[in-house]
Parts: sequence; C-alpha cells; structure tokens
Amino acid sequence: MTSLDQAIEGVNDQRATVGAYQNRLEFTSSNLMSSIQNNSASVSTIRDADFAAEAADLAKNQILVQSGTSMLAQANGLSQNVLALIR
Repeated sequence: MTSLDQAIEGVNDQRATVGAYQNRLEFTSSNLMSSIQNNSASVSTIRDADFAAEAADLAKNQILVQSGTSMLAQANGLSQNVLALIR
C-alpha cells in the first residue's frame, strides 16, 4: 500500500468519524427541539388553566358582591318600611 492510499484511508476514517458525530448532534438537536416544543405547550396549558381558574374566581366574587349589595339594599328597605309604619 502506498502512502497515498494510507492517506486516503486516514481521510475516509476521519470522514466516517465526523459523520457519526454529525448524526449524533443532529439527533440530539432534534430531541432538544422536541423538548422545547413540549415545554412551550406545557407552559401554555398551565397559563391557560390559571387564567380559567382566575376568571371563574372573578365571576364568583362578582356574584357574591352583587348578592351582598342586593341584600343590603333589601335590609335598608325593610328598616325604612318599619320606620314608615311607626310614623
């Protein structure tokens, strides 16, 4: 085997090694991109769930405030009626 053949064989070995590393890096990159997308979807789901819970709490609290205000108005009306009966 000549030195040129040995050099070509060495270059081919190096190319194979570089190709193997490239395949590993591409696979790892693909997995990382998939993980990033999954994490983004999870964060979005969590934020949406929190928003829905907060919206439900807001509606509940608004109903409680409105019912409390209505009860106070009725209580004031009753006391006014009692005063009117006394007069």
